[in-house]
Amino acid sequence: MFGNITLQYPYVLLLLGLFIICAFFCKAKSSSYFVPHLNLFESSTKLGSSTVVLLKWITIVFALIALSSPVKELNIINTKNKGIDIVLSLDTSGSMRQRGFNKENIQHNRWDVVSSIVKDFIEKRVNDNIALVVFGQSVMTASPLSYDKNAQKKIIDTLGIGIVGEKTALIDSIATSINILKQRSSKSKVIILLTDGNDTASKIPLNIVTKMAKKYGIKIYAVAIGVRDTFMLNELSNTNGGKTFTARSKDDLKKIYEKINLLEKSEIDQNKIVLKEYLFFYPLFISFLSLLMFVYFKNRRENI
Repeated sequence: MFGNITLQYPYVLLLLGLFIICAFFCKAKSSSYFVPHLNLFESSTKLGSSTVVLLKWITIVFALIALSSPVKELNIINTKNKGIDIVLSLDTSGSMRQRGFNKENIQHNRWDVVSSIVKDFIEKRVNDNIALVVFGQSVMTASPLSYDKNAQKKIIDTLGIGIVGEKTALIDSIATSINILKQRSSKSKVIILLTDGNDTASKIPLNIVTKMAKKYGIKIYAVAIGVRDTFMLNELSNTNGGKTFTARSKDDLKKIYEKINLLEKSEIDQNKIVLKEYLFFYPLFISFLSLLMFVYFKNRRENI
């Protein structure tokens, strides 16, 4: 019930100890009078005295609680407008069937390794907008930009080698990725291209794609698996300060995605909005009501 209620200034409650100490050691001296048959008044004033003391402490305790400012967290909103838009462009051509990329299990083909590492990368980018593009003979947008990471991981599980053909339309995949990102207003737009071969099927020239990337401020990270000639990948990644990486094993590929994850930090955590309800009015009202009753009973005692 009180799990999401906190105190903004909890140290104010330490003042309660000061009031307790004062109650024992700061008592005011009062004049003594001899009153005959005083025992006749003891029974009538005993209850009144206890009530006054109780009301005094209720007033003090609830006033301190009000000063400590209790708040209830209603909701936490993550604003998405300053996140990173990322397109993962993945090679599913026939060459991804090659085995031996994972030294721990040589039966795994390249796609088995890539799909596992990419899903792990997606899970780490919880605050970013991610799209999936796969390419072979042609290009397919497997997922538009989305924050739904669980759905995207399931989509990757449904993809397979040769799903869009056996050849490699690498440049065309970059053009498709740019079309996804070009109208976005995010602070950072990134394409992470992964391929294990040279382009063999694209219809769009390389220089057109590099101009498009430069025009829309899109950074390209190129990840090559066993590719010796990286000229084309370097041309793409150098456009807006990206980088080309080469992976020769599963461990290499894992480290590359970890490095990209560190290079592209999202500042979305700085844009959390916490909706709060301030509750100080309730203890303050109880304290005020108790104070009125305290004054009433104290004056009544003194007039008896």
